[in-house]
Amino acid sequence: MQEENLTLTVTTENGRLDKVISSHFEELSRAQVQQLIKTEHVQVNGQLEKAKYAVAAGDQITVSIPAPAALDVQPQNIPLDIVYEDDDVLVVNKPQGMVVHPAPGHPQDTLVNALLYHSPLSTINGVIRPGIVHRIDKDTSGLLMVAKNDQAHISLAAQLQAKTSQREYLALVHGVIKEDKGTIDAPIARAKNDRKKQAVVAGGKHAVTHFEVLERFNEYTLIKCILETGRTHQIRVHMKYIGHPVAGDPLYGPKKTLKGHGQFLHAALLGFKHPRTGEQMTFTTPLPSIFEQTLATLRKQVDR
Repeated sequence: MQEENLTLTVTTENGRLDKVISSHFEELSRAQVQQLIKTEHVQVNGQLEKAKYAVAAGDQITVSIPAPAALDVQPQNIPLDIVYEDDDVLVVNKPQGMVVHPAPGHPQDTLVNALLYHSPLSTINGVIRPGIVHRIDKDTSGLLMVAKNDQAHISLAAQLQAKTSQREYLALVHGVIKEDKGTIDAPIARAKNDRKKQAVVAGGKHAVTHFEVLERFNEYTLIKCILETGRTHQIRVHMKYIGHPVAGDPLYGPKKTLKGHGQFLHAALLGFKHPRTGEQMTFTTPLPSIFEQTLATLRKQVDR
């Protein structure tokens, strides 16, 4: 990819330079704009200006987006918690805090780096996401299926598309949910006011989450979530939408509540038909220790 140039002639916009640029070009976050200004990739009327520069009508703003550096994904000898493996598929229990695949700014120490060291992987998803059929968030723990060849990848991806694969999550959420079970059917798209977030947005992508209450505490509820669709941050967005954000969630939940390392969300069950044999396979994995310890503490606090 080559460097991309964006231009803007100020008419009615006003305020700080970084704010005006990020508001006009939705693909750029304010932090990205500030970095571009700092690295001298933004000019106003042919001159370099600081982020706090107050734009005025008639200003000509030019933003140069550098070509992204090519990622060179290297195998790394990182221990993996492998739940199942054969010549076609691999099921791994991803720890909380591990990123699934490399990205600009995070080229190594990901699950893909570890998988490349361990095994050959499918190539359908390109050099950045070999073997990855679906993903879970960095701070979500639990089961992921990985394709070791393209034939397996096609089969597993088709099962996801047809909604025949099983994915169940355990989540600790804020508040006490009165209903024993429910379904959240609300479309999801990128939040208009924060590019890091998703939100329930009219006209967004169809998204359905089924939930079932497993245990109630004084101020929290443990639930099982079953995904009918697989949108970015789906469970986290849907639970916030109904007023029960996932505990510990740094993006969608209240700050400084339970001690942990991010959202209390765990991919506990994964099921699919084996790509070669057609055998129905189901895998489960226990909660991480921090999750179990938190539940034990909450049980002691329950009013009797």
